[in-house]
Amino acid sequence: MKSVYQDSYQYLKPSIEGAITRFDQIGRSLHDGRNVVKVIDVDGESLNFKRFRKPNAINKIVYRFFRKSKAQRSFEYATILMEKGIGTPDPIAYLEQKSLFNFGISFYISKQLNCDFTYRELINDDSIEDKVQILKEFTRFIYHMHEAGVYFLDNSPGNTLITKVGDHYEFALVDLNRMKFYEIPWDDRLKNFERLSPHKWMYEVMGKEYATLSRKRPEETIAQMWKYTQDFQEAFHRKKRLKKKFKSLIKGKK
Repeated sequence: MKSVYQDSYQYLKPSIEGAITRFDQIGRSLHDGRNVVKVIDVDGESLNFKRFRKPNAINKIVYRFFRKSKAQRSFEYATILMEKGIGTPDPIAYLEQKSLFNFGISFYISKQLNCDFTYRELINDDSIEDKVQILKEFTRFIYHMHEAGVYFLDNSPGNTLITKVGDHYEFALVDLNRMKFYEIPWDDRLKNFERLSPHKWMYEVMGKEYATLSRKRPEETIAQMWKYTQDFQEAFHRKKRLKKKFKSLIKGKK
């Protein structure tokens, strides 16, 4: 199995690779679906192990010869984020199972970051205080990311961890394997908010803050952000309806 480690975590290599051989039997599960995420204690360190599912027949060839794996991209993108001062759990290593012609499973390992809540809870949990402050600080975080030339394609509610530190909040991105790095134009910046919430009031806060930081008109910024969000929501629900209809047609033929 190919493995690449950050220099400062090379000492964990034997224990990490031992943990991977017992991955199904140990650790605390955080997610068990298409991919599996676990927290495993290794030599006194609490680490986050993400095992990506084995790719389909075509992608086995693609990832073997033509494209970096999701694990490798996660590791490399996390390293770039840290270099740019953008919050993410410390990247430790990635490992890939390869044969001469095929690509198998892969792992991305990072430090476990125990946050107070995620952006998703910010949307749904009415007991969380300081929501306006959090949204303003989150918007500054995203603005800094955009100014650094980072476009996070999976900028969705479950992928931002939020931790209160003193009287302010810190943010960390996870699920990093889909990113682009370029000088981000205005429309792309606003579109990057489209998946974050179904609530207009949240866009009124974020749009005003982003406009202030960018020296743009708040009303126009909010309106454009909200339009992108409505378009995304409409496409998302249309896709769900079509999928449900397709499943019912398949059942009807059986």
